[in-house]
Amino acid sequence: MANVEFHRGNAAILFAALGDPTRLSLLTTLSDGRERSISGLSVGTALTRQAVTKHLHVLEQAGLVRSAKVGRESHYAFQPDRIGEMRAYLDSVSRQWDDALARLRAFVEP
Repeated sequence: MANVEFHRGNAAILFAALGDPTRLSLLTTLSDGRERSISGLSVGTALTRQAVTKHLHVLEQAGLVRSAKVGRESHYAFQPDRIGEMRAYLDSVSRQWDDALARLRAFVEP
């Protein structure tokens, strides 16, 4: 996992990127570990290459995919470290809620 401190702003960017069904689908496709071109990611969808490119740029800005030039094409690959950072963030939020609920329970129950 990356040593970058995960702030709420980072979480917002990641969750916004994953909040779109098309981007989530692209990320799911790339999560098998294989790099794919924009053309390869467009096959079998109703999306244009331009639309796929737009969504991939959002995922790349969020750090969820990386791109590399291969000849005249850009190939995209999944970056799993960011998902680990999200999981750690959600675990932290979950602990905070558990603590708050325990305090409330202790206050309310005799």
